[in-house]
This record gives sequence, C-alpha cells and structure tokens, in this order.
Amino acid sequence: MMVVIIQGSVKDREWSEKIAKYLDKLSVSNKIYTASAHKTPEYLLSLLSKYEKEKSQVVYICVAGRSNALGGFVDANTSFPVINCPPKSEDFAGFDILSSLRMPSNVAALTVLEPDQAALAAAKILSFTNKKIGQSIKKLKLNLKTEIIKANQN
Repeated sequence: MMVVIIQGSVKDREWSEKIAKYLDKLSVSNKIYTASAHKTPEYLLSLLSKYEKEKSQVVYICVAGRSNALGGFVDANTSFPVINCPPKSEDFAGFDILSSLRMPSNVAALTVLEPDQAALAAAKILSFTNKKIGQSIKKLKLNLKTEIIKANQN
C-alpha cells in the first residue's frame, strides 16, 4: 500500500518532494519516479504494469506542468485512483491548469492544487483499508485544532 508520485520532468522534483514530505509526516509509504506521457510512454506503461501486478493498493499522484497529459494517461491505464497536482506556473497567465482539469470521457483523474492537500487526499483514500493511516490523519487533525485553540489563549 503506497502512493506513487510520477513527475513528468526532473524540473518538477521540488514540488514532488513537498508531496513526499507530507506523506512521510502521515507515515504513508511513497516513491517518486520521473516519466513522461509524451516522451517515455513505454516506460510509463511498464511502471504502471509493475504496480498492477503487485496486487497492492496504490494511489498515483501525477506532477506535470505545461500540457499535462501525464494524469490522464496514467488514469486511462490503471484501475487505481489518480490525483493530478500540477506545479504552480505563471506562464500563459496560469492557463496550463486547464490541461489538468478537463479529461477525456471515462478518464477520472482528480486535480488538487497544493502538494500537502494532494498528499492528504491520497492518504485518505488509503485509509479506507489501512486503519494506521486513518489514525495518523486523525492525529494530524487533532493537532491542527489544538494549535488553533491555543492561538486564542495568548
């Protein structure tokens, strides 16, 4: 049971590492790969095939900017959940995001804009069958509530 983070380019590493760091905080196993739907589709398919054969639960988080074919490609070739988490970009007035939002029919990649929120969404999906992850999420939420309440006591 793990989260597989697939970045479209090594340039996306910093964004991917933010996701991995948050998953680590929740004690969720994760691994980062670099694979491009445009440039290395065969490699990407072999990677997906590897996880399909393992018979373990996987949630994919795809990190790709510009024209994000990665999330849709991954979702079209797996039965596991896929979350797009495109890095922020001011290029083209931020319109790159549209390639993560609109998917072809029967392709259901979700889009979450912030790395920590994408990690949390993936962890929540895995928590359906992993109580330990669910407990980590509950602990995180309790700590956040406590911090907010403490802020008012000063």
